[in-house]
Amino acid sequence: MDKQQILIVDDEEINRAILMEMFADSRDEYELLEADNGRDAIKQIEDNSNIVLILLDVVMPILNGFKVLEYMQEQGLLKEIPVIMITGETIEDSEGKAYAFGVADVIHKPFYSHIVKRRSKNIIELYQNKRNMEARLKEQEMEIRAQEKEIRETNEFMIDALSSVVESRSAETGEHTKRIKYYTRIMAKCLMEHFPRYELTSARVDAISRASVMHDIGKIGISDAILLKPGRLTNEEFEVMKTHTTIGCDLLEKLYRDRTSEFYGYCYDICRHHHERWDGRGYPDHLVGDDIPISAQIVAVADVYDVLVSPRVYKDPFSKEKAFEMIMNGECGQFSSDILKCFELAREDFFNIMEVIESFEFS
Repeated sequence: MDKQQILIVDDEEINRAILMEMFADSRDEYELLEADNGRDAIKQIEDNSNIVLILLDVVMPILNGFKVLEYMQEQGLLKEIPVIMITGETIEDSEGKAYAFGVADVIHKPFYSHIVKRRSKNIIELYQNKRNMEARLKEQEMEIRAQEKEIRETNEFMIDALSSVVESRSAETGEHTKRIKYYTRIMAKCLMEHFPRYELTSARVDAISRASVMHDIGKIGISDAILLKPGRLTNEEFEVMKTHTTIGCDLLEKLYRDRTSEFYGYCYDICRHHHERWDGRGYPDHLVGDDIPISAQIVAVADVYDVLVSPRVYKDPFSKEKAFEMIMNGECGQFSSDILKCFELAREDFFNIMEVIESFEFS
C-alpha cells in the first residue's frame, strides 16, 4: 500500500527543512513532499492522490497560500485534505481569512516544532476517523437500501400472489382488479396536476396505482356461495360481503413485513376504506369527508365506475355516458368535489380506457 503523503509548502528552504525534520522519525509512515511556491503546490496536489496533510505558507512568490486554498476550494478538496496554514504575525487578517476557507488550523511564525507535529498528528487522525466513519455510514446506507429493496420485492411478490388468488376464484373480479389499476393512475395523475394540496408526486401516483390492486383482496375470505352467487345478494349476504374490507386488512397485517412503509399505508387504506363515502354512508368505518384517505377516495370512484360499465350476473352494463352521469349526480354515493372534478377532467380517458392501456406502459 502506498504511503500517506504530507505536503510542505514554503518559499523559505530553512522553514521547509525544519518542518521536514519534524517528521523524520515518521518516514516509514509518511512520504514527505515539498513545494516552494503556490504553483508547484498545486502541481503536487494534482500529481499525488494520497496527501493526508498540507502545511501551507501564506506569503510566497508566483502564487500565495490563499491562491492554493482557492484552487482547493474550487476542486472540493478542502473537505478531503486538511490544511494547516503557516502565517507570520505581520500578515493582517490572515488568520480569519484562512479559517473562512475552512483550513484545519492556523499556526503563526515563529513556530515550535513539537507543537506543529502534535497538531499535525491530531488533525490527520481526526480527518481519517471522519473518512472512516463516512465510509462506514455509506456502507450501512447501502446495506439498508439493499434490505429495503429485498423487503419491497418480497412485499410486491406477495401482493401479486394474493391478487392472483382472487383472480383464480373469480375471473370477473380479476379483470376488474386490473382495470382499477389503470383508472386509479388516471385519477391520481389528475389530482397531482390540478390539486397540489394533496402533495401527490409521480412516485406516490405510482405507489397508489400499484396498491389499488389490493382493494378487493379480502374477498379471499368470502365463501364461494356468496362471492360466486349467480344473482343479487340478500341483505344478510351483502353484510358478509362488506367484511372483505376488514378481512383484507387482517391479511395485510399478518403477511406484510414492513408495516411502516408508505406503500403499506396505501395498501391498508385502500383495502379498508375504498367503500367509504364523503357523507359518511359508506363502510366499514363510516368515515366522513377528508377523514377518508385520498388514496381510498381515488380507488372508490374508479371502483364504482368500473362496476357500472361492466356486466354482472345481476345486471347489464351501463353505457359509459350513463355511468358518468350517475356518479356526477350522486346516484352511487357521495364523492368529494375534488374527486368529481378530476373525474370530469379525466372523462375521455375513462371512456377510452382500452386505448389508454395500449398507449402507456403501467408497472
